[in-house]
Amino acid sequence: MSKSVIYGLLLSILMVIAPHANHLPAWVSSLCVALLLWRSYLTHSGNPLPKHWLLTLLTFACLGGIAISFHTLFGREAAVTLLILMVALKFMELRTARDVMVLIYLSCFIVITNFFYSQSIPTALYMLATLLAVVTTWIHLYAQNIALKPRLRIATALLLQAIPLTLILFVLFPRIQGPLWGLPQDAFASSGLDDRMSPGSLSRLSLSDAVAFRVSYAGKPPAREQMYWRGPVLWQFDGRTWIPGNTAYSVAPQFTELDQAIDYTVTLEPHNKTWLFMLDMPNKISVPSSLTHDFQVLSKTPVNSRLRYEARSHLVSHANLREANWQIQRALQLPPTLNPKALQLAATWRDNGANDAAVVRSALAYLNQQGFQYTLEPPLLPGANSIDDFLFTSKKGFCEHYASAFVFLMRAAHIPARVVTGYQGGEFNYIGNYYIVRQSDAHAWAEVWLSGQGWVRVDPTAVIAPARVQTNVAAAVPASETAALPFITRMTSNPPAWLSNLRLNWDILGFRWNQWVLGYNTERQFAFLTSLGMENITWQNMSIIMTTGIWLVIGLFALFMLRHLFANQPDKVQAAWLGLCRKLAKSGLPRAAHEGAQDYAARIAAARPELADTIRDLAARYSALRYGAVRDEQAQREFLQRAAALKI
Repeated sequence: MSKSVIYGLLLSILMVIAPHANHLPAWVSSLCVALLLWRSYLTHSGNPLPKHWLLTLLTFACLGGIAISFHTLFGREAAVTLLILMVALKFMELRTARDVMVLIYLSCFIVITNFFYSQSIPTALYMLATLLAVVTTWIHLYAQNIALKPRLRIATALLLQAIPLTLILFVLFPRIQGPLWGLPQDAFASSGLDDRMSPGSLSRLSLSDAVAFRVSYAGKPPAREQMYWRGPVLWQFDGRTWIPGNTAYSVAPQFTELDQAIDYTVTLEPHNKTWLFMLDMPNKISVPSSLTHDFQVLSKTPVNSRLRYEARSHLVSHANLREANWQIQRALQLPPTLNPKALQLAATWRDNGANDAAVVRSALAYLNQQGFQYTLEPPLLPGANSIDDFLFTSKKGFCEHYASAFVFLMRAAHIPARVVTGYQGGEFNYIGNYYIVRQSDAHAWAEVWLSGQGWVRVDPTAVIAPARVQTNVAAAVPASETAALPFITRMTSNPPAWLSNLRLNWDILGFRWNQWVLGYNTERQFAFLTSLGMENITWQNMSIIMTTGIWLVIGLFALFMLRHLFANQPDKVQAAWLGLCRKLAKSGLPRAAHEGAQDYAARIAAARPELADTIRDLAARYSALRYGAVRDEQAQREFLQRAAALKI
């Protein structure tokens, strides 16, 4: 096996497994690098490959390591890790062309596994470049005398020829519902909001610039401070963590709308949870879902793929004007012995004879006037009385601190209250005319129940850092903390025009990719085929059309590559050479069927010395014009004239 083939295969394997480094245990990445470097050294030095018993021992050790790391040998993570280790180990025993082909096939399969973790445009482009390197190595295996640039051209041509077949399969192949990977327990990654809130949970989420969903409005969009995207509602508090508690309530929620309805379309990224995000208060939605007693919209199944739905909400409403007694009691529950200072503060407001609305105003005024700070890096509150520590000692927190403390104070003052989590705001893409809501827009606020008004939204963060609601988190945190925010979040404040246009255009491209490539599901497939005039769409008909299209493309490529066999007449250069060969045949020197131009000329020169120089010159000119890169019209005319002038 030549060294150049081994080095080409080494590059291909490195490109294939490099994107997996973030998903592999550290010992796997280190072992793969060590094995590849070891094989490179053995190839360069010419030393013998390791013994089979050593590789067998390493194989079983790797199996044990995977079992320990993942507690199984099955599932996405364990299977991909095992496959990568097997490729690295197989590379250590590479000896024959068959071994190279096995590694090339395995590399092509690992290329697919990268899409288990990301299906973005950069991932697709990188995998295309990786596939180009793999195909180039494959060509080099069977044509080692071809230089690198011609190999790259051939590999590029092969990939370009595969595009029509790829498009046919993409458009017509039946869409698969469910995960790419066969085991649902690890087929989907959970991302975004959780149904538990404790100090630090949302501040950590604010460090992610991943897109949660995108929104386009049918008419004029609402003001940014009205964009509260409702998610999990939390009722139960244990002194540190808020959770939904018992959700098995069947009471139908009711609200009276006080403003005109607003219609919009949401494209939700998969998050492996059931909640769907809508503006307060949700009214209608176009996908199968249910509305809980606390106005949370839940999908019938977890959102494991990108979901697009149309929705309608009322931004001003009276929700549940007459609340059930059990729900009121539930919204007043508190740990009885925790946070005595907060309990005393709330009792003071209530003892002053204030009504519920006045107590709410007193709490907001306290947060506004007592030196509280909005920060991404609040101090830890490890004690049992975390609310007291926050309200009277640290006075530094993120939105979850303020929402939690405010709801605690309201319940301590005998005002029903609950925590609502979701997203607030969003970045307007003025080029695509839609809003981008990122994980960094995650937010928590409060709702209190007031007689005659029902559930009323109160956002205590807005009185501490109004810029958080009016602009974004980057405008609200201290300047010293903005460096910790994602680059895109920082750039939304006041970016250069060229950078803003570049970023928003890239997001539009990603949005279209998500809609038309990753979002090409069964419904879109049927709609697209119907628009092309196809009726009675069934899998049988689609299979027939797909098979016919594939064979048609293959036939067209075959005709193109074999077009010279169907030509009626040879080209002028070939016709002149064949005429010259017929002249020589008449003089008793016929050309054998296997003889090339140069060999034939050498035989003529030996038999007819007087023609040696002329026939060698004509053979060289013919070879250059016929098989070389020479396409000069003057050279072609000179060859035709010299061939015609030759006298036998």
